Formats: sequence, C-alpha cells, structure tokens
Amino acid sequence: MVYETPEPSLPPPDTGVRFLSGVSTSADASIAAGEVGEQLRAIPEPDLLLVFVSAHHADELGAIGKALSGELQPRAVIGVTTAAVVAGDRELEHTPAVSALAARLSGVRVLPFHSASLRHSAATGEAGRMALGQLIGRDPSLRATLVFADPFSTPVNHLLPQLNECRAPDRTGRPAGVIVGGVVSGAAKAGQNAMLCNDTLIRTGFVGVSISGPVHIDTVVSQGCRPLAENMIITKAKNNIIYELGGRPALDVFREAFESLGEHERELLQQGLFLGRVVSEYKDHTGRGDYLIRNVAGVNPETGYIAVQDLVRVGQTVRFHTRDAQTAEEDLDLLLHAQQLHGRPDGVLLITCTGRGTNLFDHRHHDAMTIQQAFRDTLPAPEQAKGGRLVESDRSLVPLAGCFTAGEIGPVGDQSYLHGHSACAVMFRR
Repeated sequence: MVYETPEPSLPPPDTGVRFLSGVSTSADASIAAGEVGEQLRAIPEPDLLLVFVSAHHADELGAIGKALSGELQPRAVIGVTTAAVVAGDRELEHTPAVSALAARLSGVRVLPFHSASLRHSAATGEAGRMALGQLIGRDPSLRATLVFADPFSTPVNHLLPQLNECRAPDRTGRPAGVIVGGVVSGAAKAGQNAMLCNDTLIRTGFVGVSISGPVHIDTVVSQGCRPLAENMIITKAKNNIIYELGGRPALDVFREAFESLGEHERELLQQGLFLGRVVSEYKDHTGRGDYLIRNVAGVNPETGYIAVQDLVRVGQTVRFHTRDAQTAEEDLDLLLHAQQLHGRPDGVLLITCTGRGTNLFDHRHHDAMTIQQAFRDTLPAPEQAKGGRLVESDRSLVPLAGCFTAGEIGPVGDQSYLHGHSACAVMFRR
C-alpha cells in the first residue's frame, strides 16, 4: 500500500531539503558515536536527527545521543534501541551497530514529543484524543508523525486509533499526515528498552516527532502477502471469531478454497495462514494494497469457526492470504516501481520487521538493498525529464537509515495500523 500525502504540491528544489545517513559497527559506544557524527558533519545543525542503536548499546543510548547532539547541534533528536539497525544498503543483524539519519528541512516544522509529558488523567476518551493532538502538534499542514513505542508499557492497538482520530483535517477534509513507526525491539524484558527525545531518556511509553509544512512524504507499506481464493463476506462473527462466511461455516469455506489451490500454494500454507480485510468497502476492485493482513490464530473443527488476531464484524470483506519470501520480494518491488515515477528520494527511513531480514530471506540486507536498487538509476524528482522518463544518474546510495521492529506502524488507506512481517519505507522529497 502506498500512502501519498496530499497538498501542498512539491516545493521548488532550493528549499534546502537534504539528508545524510551514518553508521558504525564499533562495539565501543563512544567510538560509534564519533564515527557516525563524522559521517553526518556535512549537515551541521540538522532539523531532525533519528538515531538507532542495537541492543548491545542499549545502556548507552543517552550517551550516544548526547555525543551526537554535541557534535551536530540538531533541533530535534529521536532515538531508540532495536534488535538490528539499517543504514545505506545494509541491515546489521546480530552485531553491535549505530545508525542515524540527519535531515535539513528548511521551512518545515519539526516537533519532537514523548509520552512522559502526557497527564495520566487525560489518557482515555475525548480528553485523551485532545491531549494526544496537542502532544503531536495537531496541524492541517502535518505531513507525518513518526512514533516508536515500548511494547511492555504501551498498548499500541489502543494508542493507534487515538492517534488516527486526533489528526486535524487538511483542506480536502482528509486526515492530515500519515502515522508511521514501530514497536521498539531492543529488549526481551520490561524496562530494558530505551527511547530518547532530545535530552530526555525514557524506558516506558513512546517517543516521536511530527513533521509539518513544505516537504513531500510518501509511505510504502509492504505486507508481503499473496491472496488466495476469492473475496468473501463475513455473515456471522463476534469479537475476533468468524463463524460464517457467505452464510456457511467459515472452516468449510476455507477447506473448499484449499481444495482449489495448486500444489505450490498448498505448500506455502505450511508457513502460515493469514486473513486480509478490505479496509475500504467502497472500492469496486481490490488489489494487494487494499487488505489489512492479520494472522489466523486458530480454528475449531467442531464448530467450524476461525479465530483471527483482530476484531471483525458482519459485513466486512475478507480474503485468505499466505506469505513467503518470494511474495514479500515481489510485493516490495512492485510498490517501489510505482515510487520511481516520483523520482529519487532525498532520504528514506526504513522500518522493517524482525521476522524479515535473514529470518525470511535467503540473503542478507534484502529490504535495504531492494530500496537502493530501485533508485540507483533515478534522479531526484525536480531533475527528471518531462514525461516521467527515468534519467541515468550517479550510482550513489540514497541516504537511508532505520531499524528492525517488533511490529510496524503504517497506513492502509487514510488510517494507520499495527502490522507484522512488513516493511515500511518513509520517503522524503523536496
């Protein structure tokens, strides 16, 4: 699914939008900070600095952030611990690493925030939405809100609907901006994750930054699933249990669909069964990006029901899906091919799942390398030839950094959801 921010139109090339990424694999936190800072020095006083540190450096996130802030003097800093960091065309798994993305965004409003500043009395209901709206900078010119949450202290499935609802409408009436981010993956126990907002270090809650004004932001969400059989309507359901599809026991419908599959598709189902829910019921035709993918949690052969990891209701359109490395590769390629028409991004934030990387693909660095390859021969949008023709440019890497997460936050349609096994790429253009 690709979510394109609405108006305003692209600003001219001289707006001062510039990105750099840096990385270090040193096991010494101070050396790592120095090496990353050296790579980012060409953008002094960046408007935004995003920092990602592997679990090896979890206790040093504050020190790394302080060192980079002293070196670069950024206006806003957001940092998190992660199972693996991403930088350039590399995904650094199972190794000490620090990566960072520095951005100059002239004329753009950058608002960092953290949950520790929220009043507990305003955590739910309308008061909660108002407080969140104030926290993230509710603004019709909002382009994106990046948010990273600790899984042990933050009910992300409750936070996300509030973030969706607290956004201001833009001039077309659509919710302004996109919400994207992830569930922090740097620890296996409560209290061991670390998140940084400027000079404030927290171990519970969430941190983030809102970006408003004249910058174009596209978000690609690759869920990497292949549809099976046909669309079906839920005719009986309660909470996360589907009892009937099209007036028949849900499990009977699946068994019938299974019998119609080829041998290869049946083999794919050994890796798991998923259910895709159509997000917008107003579309005449649906494609891969129109489904919100959820795990099938179990079935009951006696009653014929299917349980999914999501709330469902009667009248929704659903379709069975499966996931494998080839499908995940094809899906990301397809989405990036569409992005090539917009030109080479000035910078990319990549948030990918801990279930991807070498856990899914048979080679390292898959998602990062796929993004780099997609734009290796593509000029920035203002420099493209008329008519959308791609023009040969240098083969330098797009400034890219990011992290592996335990759940990815990204849009399907106008709303953002918590995904699994997905790759979310946030593309910044002048």
